[in-house]
Amino acid sequence: MPTSTISSSRSAVVLLSGGLDSATSLAIARDAGFDCYCLSLDYGQRHRTELDAAHRVAHALGAREHRTLRLDLTAFGGSALTDENIAVPTEGVGPGIPVTYVPARNTIMLSLALAWAEVLRSSDIFVGVNAVDYSGYPDCRPEFVAAFENLANLATKAGVEGRRLTVHAPLINLTKAEIIRKGHALGVDYGITISCYQADKQGRACGVCDSCRLRHEGFVAAGVSDPTRYANA
Repeated sequence: MPTSTISSSRSAVVLLSGGLDSATSLAIARDAGFDCYCLSLDYGQRHRTELDAAHRVAHALGAREHRTLRLDLTAFGGSALTDENIAVPTEGVGPGIPVTYVPARNTIMLSLALAWAEVLRSSDIFVGVNAVDYSGYPDCRPEFVAAFENLANLATKAGVEGRRLTVHAPLINLTKAEIIRKGHALGVDYGITISCYQADKQGRACGVCDSCRLRHEGFVAAGVSDPTRYANA
């Protein structure tokens, strides 16, 4: 299981979207003693607000470095987040894989993180995927994380030469409320994060998409005040 006990003073690459989960994952990596190199992906998502949030989070949580790579997944589309002709659902989380799933996104992001980790000679990658309160994405499951970790150790110079790479998914089995309580205890300012699929240009969340619903329900369940700025507030 790729979520083993973490104890290190080494460097780690942390995937950072600017949302609640990835901010908490970064806080956990920092608390474990890692020097954190944060990686965000500008993939043509509906808004750049989350990239601005990622920059704020990286700075607030003391990342050693933060890079944003450009890879335009709108060339393929196939998701409400990369194709403006597909509407973001606002009727609540339903069965099956929703249209907000971006084909292969987490595989692509982890591959880029793996490339940077090799260059940094880092053996650790952190990703904020969650399999409990997630929206049905296949690349948020423990099986996926374990499979990618296996791939990383088969397909890299580091892995072949015996420097084992570990993919940490510290939130994988936590509810949204547990994630929020964990981050709150580690000093994460969730007011600078954004989880909305369709935030406006002022950085305000819509409050009705699946991601907003899961986020707000998590704050309520955690007994923590929701600091999110909502457009309809």
